[in-house]
Amino acid sequence: MASGSAADAPALSAESGGAPAAAPEEKQATEAEGGQKAPPDASGANVAMAPADRAIIYKAEMTVRAKDVAAALDQAKRMVTEAGGYVAEERSNSSASRQESTITFKIPPAQYPGTLGRLGKELGTTESLHQGTEDVTGEVADVAARVKSAEAAVAQFRTLLTKAEKIGEIMDIEREIQARTSDLEALQARQKSLTEQTGMATLTITLVGPSAPPVQPQVEETGFLAGLKAGWDGLKKFADALSTIVGALLPWLVVMGVLFLIALPFWRRMRRRQAVAVAPPPAETPRRHDESLVEKE
Repeated sequence: MASGSAADAPALSAESGGAPAAAPEEKQATEAEGGQKAPPDASGANVAMAPADRAIIYKAEMTVRAKDVAAALDQAKRMVTEAGGYVAEERSNSSASRQESTITFKIPPAQYPGTLGRLGKELGTTESLHQGTEDVTGEVADVAARVKSAEAAVAQFRTLLTKAEKIGEIMDIEREIQARTSDLEALQARQKSLTEQTGMATLTITLVGPSAPPVQPQVEETGFLAGLKAGWDGLKKFADALSTIVGALLPWLVVMGVLFLIALPFWRRMRRRQAVAVAPPPAETPRRHDESLVEKE
């Protein structure tokens, strides 16, 4: 299945007169489905190279299913190195059901079509391939002109700084130099990025291993035996949880019991003292009163 789309590439406008805008972006995508090999154009051999005087950004993303992901990864690195490229980024993800590695290469534009074709044919089965090209010739020229203009402006302000005599003028010129220098550094960073993107093509390959066999769904058991089994499992889980709680509390209970036995005699003694202190004094006997009554009689 092949599809194509076009979008206008962004272009920076110059401060004094606009440079020509970048040419439209061209993209090509090919995919293979159902485990079949991709059509002949998915090999990358049909990549049309632009003239040498054009600044083109080449990008491609490829998904390849390989029998051995590690071996295919080493083979891809070797092929790209032989073509004068290098590895820009690599990440792997392995699990019981899936093995996957994604690696990004930087390849010289002259070697890009041939290397892309070899990778698509020799690593395994190409499941998808998306290619994109972007003509940034106008943007490169625009940024270069703006860099040159910014450099001239900074140099002019520095010349004025050497001739300034008043403190106010010196401070104003220094602020202007700082602002112009910041703009110049941003333009130089963009220029460097464009040089890197046009100087090497970017190819991202995702290597995936053979598909894992489908997991058989478990049949849910029903009936008396299934209920009995579920109840027994629940009882065992409850017993395990209860024994865990008892085991966790047992050391604390032992310590608390020992402390209680130590404190028990003191507690009993304190209770006796409190009982003696609170006991009422003995009542006075009416013997004297009886004697006085006998004398009167």
